[in-house]
Amino acid sequence: MRTITLQIDDSVSDKFLWLLDRFSRDEIKILDQSDYVSDDEYLRGIEGMVQSINSARTEPIEQGVTLDKLDW
Repeated sequence: MRTITLQIDDSVSDKFLWLLDRFSRDEIKILDQSDYVSDDEYLRGIEGMVQSINSARTEPIEQGVTLDKLDW
């Protein structure tokens, strides 16, 4: 089984969903639907995120950590 995330233009959305509905529930299932939100809009929608980013901008660069030192 494979999960695929698609962005579907509003102009074809109804047709695309109609097409998917023609498959059996065992073949294709719609797991989630949502309206597209840009990354910026999404981040601004998280409470406290803008304040956190603005706060981080004022920190001295010397307190930063390079990518190779991050604990992923």
